[in-house]
Amino acid sequence: MQTFSKILSITALSASLALGFSSIATAEQKSEFKVAWSIYVGWMPWGYAADHGIVKKWADKYGIKIDVTQFNDYVESMNQYTAGAFDAVTLTNMDGLSIPAAGGVDTTAVIVGDFSNGNDAVILKDKTALADLKGQNVNLVEFSVSHYLLARALESIKLTERDVKVVNTSDADMVAAYKTPDVTAVVTWNPLVSTILEDPTAKKVFDSSQVPGEIIDLMVANSGVLKDNPNFGKALAGIWYETAALLRAETAEGKAAREAMGSASGTDLAGFDAQLAATKLFDKPADAVAFTASPSLPKTMDLVRNFLFEKGLLGNGAPSADVIGIEMPDGKVLGDTGNVKLRFTETYMKAAADGSL
Repeated sequence: MQTFSKILSITALSASLALGFSSIATAEQKSEFKVAWSIYVGWMPWGYAADHGIVKKWADKYGIKIDVTQFNDYVESMNQYTAGAFDAVTLTNMDGLSIPAAGGVDTTAVIVGDFSNGNDAVILKDKTALADLKGQNVNLVEFSVSHYLLARALESIKLTERDVKVVNTSDADMVAAYKTPDVTAVVTWNPLVSTILEDPTAKKVFDSSQVPGEIIDLMVANSGVLKDNPNFGKALAGIWYETAALLRAETAEGKAAREAMGSASGTDLAGFDAQLAATKLFDKPADAVAFTASPSLPKTMDLVRNFLFEKGLLGNGAPSADVIGIEMPDGKVLGDTGNVKLRFTETYMKAAADGSL
């Protein structure tokens, strides 16, 4: 089974910072747009929509052209977006802050698509309690959402990262690593979680459902491009909600869509449905609007920015977690109001909710 990373790396961060402001996509009215996405259960609708005419349908409605490109390397998709080669990209809330925003690219979350609700997990070998993590080596993709989940898990039992030793391990090597005698604790995401849990020694002791709403999957766009081309944002919303509806449809069309998305992500229908069950999907725009406008989002982004600052991932010499401004839908800003680089908006999701797309 092939898997694809939801990963943040210092190398990627350095690359994005090196690209800097000079490579930000030029904001202007235009008719052709490029969207990048990578494989993960919550992002599969973008590939399906491109393959089944849904992207073209919504682009045609607004008299534009949208090219959708799949990346097998998640980090590379974000670097290409940060470089200005793409107008929009799928990423997590954490990576949106640490890569394009920290790289100087003003970025807006057009679609809040879902949050991980069990897809990410802490797994121990022959141990059944989270407290058994203490003193162990923990294999995970360093500085990824897995690293963040470990920090939140430890915090829940009054431990810190000083109580364990993180061992940086590629997601591609995680399943094989777990099978070796020396590896006794891992933190990873689906479909790797499901594969590892097939081993009778493996016990899940913490997962993302215990920190609901914190690992959020987004479709973001360059803020300048979006401002000058609002129809691009409307088309993205139309594409997402039409396709996401198939993920819940108890119809032959819905089953066929999920089967196709599962196959494209390296699993079967049952495997894809299992991942979907561990995902809080916002297939209805009103639910996405409510989540985005809720008081929980600023609290989550405060946790995320502080985690990234502690890891040195908000830029070299960043004096505090306030170095980058994060704007909420009500206009309030976490951090530097003079350096807002990540924005959450209800605009396009609300248009889908009220039928004005």
